[in-house]
Amino acid sequence: MNNIGVIELEGMEFKAYHGCLEQEKVRGNLFTVDFRAELDLSAAAQSDRLSDTLNYGEIYDIVAEEMSVPSELLENVAGRIVKAIEGRFPQLVSFSVRVSKRKPPVDGVAQWSRVTLYSNL
Repeated sequence: MNNIGVIELEGMEFKAYHGCLEQEKVRGNLFTVDFRAELDLSAAAQSDRLSDTLNYGEIYDIVAEEMSVPSELLENVAGRIVKAIEGRFPQLVSFSVRVSKRKPPVDGVAQWSRVTLYSNL
């Protein structure tokens, strides 16, 4: 029996230096990253062993490493995270990564700007 489920890691927070404007590159900003994967959790549901599931601690480490590399575009940040996760976890069938920038520099009120990329391996 397959137990298809979802593993999520939401609200990972990082101070990072992503953006096109010089002030963003110097002062930095608050970013959040959300990860969501759909996968077969049958083995882990039975065994209670970390080795039978997706280790979200490793996901966090990948995200933290990629967030430390400055980019101009959120699309680039999200793309690098997706590529790194695909490389480390080829068994994932599909997942998404959402990168959000707090108070983006726009001419008006905006709490967040966000980019979401999906991987369907």
